[in-house]
Amino acid sequence: MIDNHNLQIRDPFVLPLAGQRQGEGLYYLYGSTDSNIWGKGTGFNAYTGKDLEHWEGPFPVFRPGTDFYAERNFWAPEVYEYGGSYLMFATFRRKDNDLLGTAVLISQHPLGPFLPHSEGPVTPADWSSLDGTLHLDHQGQPWMVFCHEWQQTGDGEVCAMRLTEDLRSAAGEPAVLFRASEAPWTTPFVSARYTDQLNYVTDGPFLFRSSGGTLYLLWASFINNTYALGIARSGSGEITGPWIHQEEPLYTKDGGHAMVFRTFSHQLMLAIHTPNQTPEERPVFVELEEENGVMRVRV
Repeated sequence: MIDNHNLQIRDPFVLPLAGQRQGEGLYYLYGSTDSNIWGKGTGFNAYTGKDLEHWEGPFPVFRPGTDFYAERNFWAPEVYEYGGSYLMFATFRRKDNDLLGTAVLISQHPLGPFLPHSEGPVTPADWSSLDGTLHLDHQGQPWMVFCHEWQQTGDGEVCAMRLTEDLRSAAGEPAVLFRASEAPWTTPFVSARYTDQLNYVTDGPFLFRSSGGTLYLLWASFINNTYALGIARSGSGEITGPWIHQEEPLYTKDGGHAMVFRTFSHQLMLAIHTPNQTPEERPVFVELEEENGVMRVRV
């Protein structure tokens, strides 16, 4: 058993699965689990636990086959119950064009093994795209929301793209929901490598609804080169927005790539990794609350 203080993981994602009897529920924790996520990819591990502090594992849930289309930068797995199976959205760097893209994998069990479901990335082939997440609209239509990477665009974009019902491929062209510079709290990211452009980062989008039905979108960027988390709400209640950014960031303590879930006691919980420095990153779970249409960290 391992606790949060000793668990190196980036981009934590929690899937709560309730048991048939009270008290049988388990939290399944996924994330970028390679010790060096910037290099050659081993795969993804998962953990299980009952208290969001102590975890059993690691369990190897994905390992690439010899013919897999990527071999490095295995990032940000998210797992959903969908259509009687478990679907994983995960980011990989393609061998053929060296661009990031989000693909879909499938398993019949939350601990895998997960196998390729889509034929390579679902995101556009000539885009550097990452951190795809699943959203079902009011009609039950699946969408992938993802980031068009700042290294390619300068001003990072959060985009949405309709998917086919089986999640294997795109069912429409991507639409830009907003750009990083449009938020009031972001500042330019100073990069030693990309000095010929003004850089604004988008990272780790995730959508959820409050108990009142408000559609929120979490995403990460930087404030004075420190990892931070912001939130926007949809003015229409739909994925197409318009997206209204909260004036103040949600989290500024060098943490981000967040997702939100409800605990078995129905508390709205934020999962992030912090600090944003390999190999020190650890999972952190923070309670959220909504007050007068504003989402805040509970203090």
